[in-house]
Amino acid sequence: MSLMSLTAVELGRKIRAGEVTATEAAQEALAQIREKEDSIHSFVTVREEDQILADAARVQKQIKEGTLSGPLAGVPAALKDNLCTEGILTTCSSKMLAGFQPTYTAEAVRNLEQAGVVVIGKTNMDEFAMGSTTETSAYGVTRNPHNTEHVPGGSSGGSCAAVAAGECSFALGSDTGGSIRQPSSFCGVAGMKPTYGTVSRYGLIAYGSSLDQIGPIGRDVTDCATILETIASYDKKDSTSIPREDTDFTSALVEDVRGMRIGIPKDYFGEGLDSEVAEAVLTAAKELEKKGAVLEEFDLSLVEYAIPAYYVIACAEASSNLSRFDGVKYGYRAEKYEGLHDMYKKTRSEGFGTEVKRRIMLGSFVLSSGYYDAYYLKALRTKALIKQAFDRAFGTYDVILSPAAPTTAPKIGESLGNPIQMYLGDIYTISVNLAGLPGITVPCGADHAGLPVGLQLIGDCFQEKNLIRAAYTYERERGRSK
Repeated sequence: MSLMSLTAVELGRKIRAGEVTATEAAQEALAQIREKEDSIHSFVTVREEDQILADAARVQKQIKEGTLSGPLAGVPAALKDNLCTEGILTTCSSKMLAGFQPTYTAEAVRNLEQAGVVVIGKTNMDEFAMGSTTETSAYGVTRNPHNTEHVPGGSSGGSCAAVAAGECSFALGSDTGGSIRQPSSFCGVAGMKPTYGTVSRYGLIAYGSSLDQIGPIGRDVTDCATILETIASYDKKDSTSIPREDTDFTSALVEDVRGMRIGIPKDYFGEGLDSEVAEAVLTAAKELEKKGAVLEEFDLSLVEYAIPAYYVIACAEASSNLSRFDGVKYGYRAEKYEGLHDMYKKTRSEGFGTEVKRRIMLGSFVLSSGYYDAYYLKALRTKALIKQAFDRAFGTYDVILSPAAPTTAPKIGESLGNPIQMYLGDIYTISVNLAGLPGITVPCGADHAGLPVGLQLIGDCFQEKNLIRAAYTYERERGRSK
């Protein structure tokens, strides 16, 4: 059996038991990358082999000495290319940051390194996390390992594809409007967005600061819970970080949903949802009901306002966050220009891709004088109403169950020509970010073409354990029924 077919936790257990070494695990990950990367293109940067093997040998020595004993020690992992890593290229898959090597490392990545995780490289993504297909990358398209004619989803498509293709044991992604959960659905892996503030955003290159959150991508729910437990921490360097005492997420890996109240929003099962996706998700719901959960349909409301509110807020924050990329301090600079203002204009015109420029312009428009009240403030009020709608729902239900995406993975090229259609693909995920809630996606079937379908579970703020318990129970039950 290939080491890269094991879950991260299974591989870590074998390394600690002395059955395999961290070096052997790293070598197998590199072998998988050499075999599959030409067809999948999950990575933007793969570290030098001698650096990876040196890290693996150092970790193996610490495991042998007993100084490293955590569940992920020696396990090879990948990082989305918007997480800063000292001395390793961090490009956000954009020409604007070509050649950029940060002088510091993101807090979540530091937590992994301290746990003995071996970083293999940086994964491809939609440029500056703006997209839902990983087609807007300046470094080429990532392909879905289940069918290379289809997209892996986005913007964390490279991370999800790398895990699905066995090029690493797990990966970190970032989720601004579903960017972990939607590609996890398309690639048939498990992905989790924690409550806003649970994982430090220090070192995450921002897209929408009030929405972004780092989260884990693994082969199963146990991986996600274990990784989240490792990266969750209070960080004074991040003003949005929240001190939490209940971060023992692996304690929720219990196969028991008896009495759990699960709400199914009628709004999420209407027009636009593929029939095969609906069938797979509702079948998963029935499996949970068999295990003792109490299912009930309800009206969530405000669904039709989530996408316009999200894109107004996200683009407004993006236009502000991306104003720092001007060719002066770091990154790309136009070669020919006349004066400072011309340098700004040419650098940003040449350095940013089409989708990024579209969102910067939209964000600048809604923040401009005369439109701020009409669009941005109205979007913020809508965001508050959406949060209130979820608060009411969680007064009755422990977990909300829905699809992760309205369809399975579209073919490469289908979405880029119709940005509005691409934006509508986020309809089931973005409200979670607007309300700062946790959400998890787990595989629940496949369509007629064999493309994966993902089940999304949504919890109240700081209630990740409910999600983990429900997702773990479903995963175990589905495993037995296969």
